[in-house]
Amino acid sequence: MQSVGVVSKNVKTIPLAGLQLTQPLDSIAFQKTISKPVSCTGVGVHSNKPATLTLRPASAGSGYIFVRTDVPKSSQRIPARWDTVTDTVMCTKITNEVGVSISTIEHVIAALAGCGVFNALIEVDGPEVPIMDGSSSEFVDLIHQACVHQLSKPTRKIKILKPIEVKSGTSSAAFKPANETKYMMKFNANGRLNNQEWSLTFYPEQDDFCNLLSSARTFGFYEDAQHLWSQGMAQGASLENTIVIKDGQVMNEEGLRFSDEFIRHKMLDAIGDLALAGAPLVGHFVGVNSGHALNNQLLRAFFSDKTAWSY
Repeated sequence: MQSVGVVSKNVKTIPLAGLQLTQPLDSIAFQKTISKPVSCTGVGVHSNKPATLTLRPASAGSGYIFVRTDVPKSSQRIPARWDTVTDTVMCTKITNEVGVSISTIEHVIAALAGCGVFNALIEVDGPEVPIMDGSSSEFVDLIHQACVHQLSKPTRKIKILKPIEVKSGTSSAAFKPANETKYMMKFNANGRLNNQEWSLTFYPEQDDFCNLLSSARTFGFYEDAQHLWSQGMAQGASLENTIVIKDGQVMNEEGLRFSDEFIRHKMLDAIGDLALAGAPLVGHFVGVNSGHALNNQLLRAFFSDKTAWSY
């Protein structure tokens, strides 16, 4: 078993598609999708049910749409947005207007957002996205296999205009105005791990997500396993898809991929959760032991205040 460690880190106006753009055409960011369908198969980390996931191209302005291929066609589509999130216990779950849901969406959404793709159909033949190795790396591989395709419509970004913060005990999540997209996080699992800090200025075209975060795996504590199983969770968790910590030691034979893999995964989760804003965010995210629940609460507080944001 490996000891748990920590590393700290610190113009000319051009009309286009009905919009007035105040920057040269060659500097405008355009929306992206993927070029062709790609698939993978695995099991759900909570349900332990086999599932096949297929990423498909989508038109500009579509956003992320999950398609449950195992239910009647009239109820298959589930938009992945902050306001369709219905559960945040141990994962992010979304539900459509007729009650069809899909859970554990955060890793594949993080992979898409991390690659700059904000339009995709995501087909799954079951109620949960397959966990694969517990990270986003296999979803990133799929996106690279499919190739990113640039669409003709400009990207619409969401500008953070004023500070917004939500808290729960000693945990918090906040947005702050800035002219760049940056994620900052402090994490110690509410005292169960050593303090870790990480920050990332986010430029999808530089592959920072792919190189620094995508392979960081989900994790859990051995001492919590019995309780999770009794609640019907973590039925598919194993040392092949989850870092397991017991008495401060990593049980996985291969150890950690990074000495600070825990906080890298928490940042991966945050990128996936916050991509449900519906467009890239411009500003700073600051999380302190934040998880799926606080990340979604932050988006809800943010969009409920019309003075806090603009396109």
